[in-house]
Amino acid sequence: MSDTLLTPVHDEDGAPFWAYAARGELRVQVCADCGEPRFPPRPCCPRCRSFANAWRRMSGKGRIWSYVVPHPPLLPAYAAQAPYNVIVVVLAEAPRIRMVGNLVTGPDAPLDSVPPDRIRIGTKVQVVFGGDGMPRWVAERS
Repeated sequence: MSDTLLTPVHDEDGAPFWAYAARGELRVQVCADCGEPRFPPRPCCPRCRSFANAWRRMSGKGRIWSYVVPHPPLLPAYAAQAPYNVIVVVLAEAPRIRMVGNLVTGPDAPLDSVPPDRIRIGTKVQVVFGGDGMPRWVAERS
């Protein structure tokens, strides 16, 4: 097992997602025929079976739908940041889409920057992008 951190896989379907993320934009693939948003990106619409697609910009707002705090970390490279969280976010304008990420205090904050006892299902979050282009989430300020 490698001690390197996980990095995105830039396959043909997902490459646009990562290109937008590198620019600080959260976009999801949508069917160009029926408008159904889909994530993760894939060649065919699960609703109408069309192969036509486009990329729609999202606000980056959502809510924590679920979370876990792995003990011990699942990969050795993450041991120094344990305990850290992994959250599942439902997007505000695409409620059938769930995105996985980390709740952090800022774009380049470490994965353990939010104490596990501060995480709540239903918390409003906003996407942020660090220098590595990975989407992460911060709690919205009231």
